[in-house]
Amino acid sequence: MSQDALSLAAATAALTAPGQMFETEELVLDGVAMTVWKHAARNLGQILELSRAHADSDFLVYEDQRVTFSEHYLVVANLAARLRDVGVAPGDRVAIAARNLPQWVEAFWATIAVGGVSVPLNAWWTTDELLYGLTDSGAHIAFVDEERLERLMPVLDDLSELSTLIVFSLDPSNREPLATHGRVSVVRFEEFLGALDPLASVPPLAVEPDDIATIFYTSGTTGQPKGAVGTHRNIITNLMNLFFIGQRATLRFGESGERRQNASLLNIPLFHATGCLATMVVNTAAGGKLVMTHHFDPGQALSLIESESLTMIGGVPTIVMQLLDHPDFSRFDTTSVRNISYGGAPAPPDLVRRIREAFPQAQPGNGYGLTETSAAIALNTGPDYVERPASCGPAVPVCDVAIVPEDFEGDEPDPTFIGRVGERGELWVRGPNVSAGYWGKPAESRRTFTRGWLHTGDIARLDEDGFIYILDRAKDMIIRGGENVYSVIVEAALFEHPDVAECAVIGVAHPTLGEEVAAVVVLREGRRVDAEDLARHVAHRLAKFEVPTRFYFRAAPLPRNPQGKVLKRELRDSLL
Repeated sequence: MSQDALSLAAATAALTAPGQMFETEELVLDGVAMTVWKHAARNLGQILELSRAHADSDFLVYEDQRVTFSEHYLVVANLAARLRDVGVAPGDRVAIAARNLPQWVEAFWATIAVGGVSVPLNAWWTTDELLYGLTDSGAHIAFVDEERLERLMPVLDDLSELSTLIVFSLDPSNREPLATHGRVSVVRFEEFLGALDPLASVPPLAVEPDDIATIFYTSGTTGQPKGAVGTHRNIITNLMNLFFIGQRATLRFGESGERRQNASLLNIPLFHATGCLATMVVNTAAGGKLVMTHHFDPGQALSLIESESLTMIGGVPTIVMQLLDHPDFSRFDTTSVRNISYGGAPAPPDLVRRIREAFPQAQPGNGYGLTETSAAIALNTGPDYVERPASCGPAVPVCDVAIVPEDFEGDEPDPTFIGRVGERGELWVRGPNVSAGYWGKPAESRRTFTRGWLHTGDIARLDEDGFIYILDRAKDMIIRGGENVYSVIVEAALFEHPDVAECAVIGVAHPTLGEEVAAVVVLREGRRVDAEDLARHVAHRLAKFEVPTRFYFRAAPLPRNPQGKVLKRELRDSLL
């Protein structure tokens, strides 16, 4: 970093000074004193209105579909009216289960516009998992694409609260008849939307900052998905967090190249908090263009960088590595790229050097956040990242971080744990972006959220400048090509096989996916089962990305600590 660059502390102080856009203040929220952004919007309706300023600029691009901000707002206003017509009221849950499409974004904002709660469901879930998500959330309306419709048709009789399925097509001109059901109305998106009223607008949203806006499903120690509740304050805090990080980086390191509309390759599913909250919502407010693809293909991505003048590439490190490794990389004009940020998985330190060489005008970055923190709490970018490639950056000013001993049993960290330097422990986070808890799961909520603090489960340390270093993975989670795989879910499926006595699921390194799913299995005495048998067994119970690609069979019992917990680190080390 240049000696002339403004220090992190000085830039933070300048941006958060009284009267500045990022001024902070203290509020008591649910009995807990917190630092908040003083000038944040009150609700997401104000963010939708903000998008109208970008008028005729492109917002959503998918193959031959191109939607401007004005066109998007008009569809959202009309779609919101239709949702009100079918009885969606403030607080009602509206699910979305589909791959990334322009209509996904329109459905999200229309739900928000009527004061509803948007419930994005993992599009790669199995029929049973989708059934659980719809039942658990109590959604009356669901937007789905044709593939998800096919999965849901056999279980519609079990969804007693569901009244309407609104179906997206990859081709909006498709008018093929849809499957029907005696009770649940199944209607195409275009038919449900109907003719557009060109004068339609969204009435001011009468919701409070701490009203619920979203439920994003994650998973935990029980194996059942948990819906992390996101309030309007949570989501807008994340928006301000990312704006602040960007402004601080510009203040410290300057801007590279000519100013142009930000344009992002949206290769993260919108049903993830990163895709929806950290990418889509941010670009809705900031006037950025979102370019979507049916699936990630590095060759197509390079072509889009050139044709759409993409300025930002995000996702997980493996996506960037696939771009850099593509044999035709040098044939494409990639000079428009200004930012390459990723998270969700450890990044090889050498990746920073490769990015700097291949994209000399781009700032590399690596961030940290969780579904329960409404996406980002930290981002390490530019020269800071080059200097400290193992860190995910410092926490934003409205987030407190504590390094808590792993055997700590209190509800609130000792003050000496907050910002503690050099020690290893569990990372706890407090701030106005932290989820209000898990939908309908008070016991899980009490274990994970205490006195405003989120117990992340990640093992971390802080350096003397407050930079966070994640040392170990939370909750035995594996990140395979950007998809979260929770070991307990895969283990539960394996344990259903009658010949399996013990099993443990771990992540092992993979050159392009980042990690792959491996299962260590101990069979019952006298039984004989091979890897193909077990893979077939779990394939009927799991999403494709959750199925182990490696199986290791042991004769000896799995190693365990005195409490009976499997020592997965020891297992992993024995396989290297």
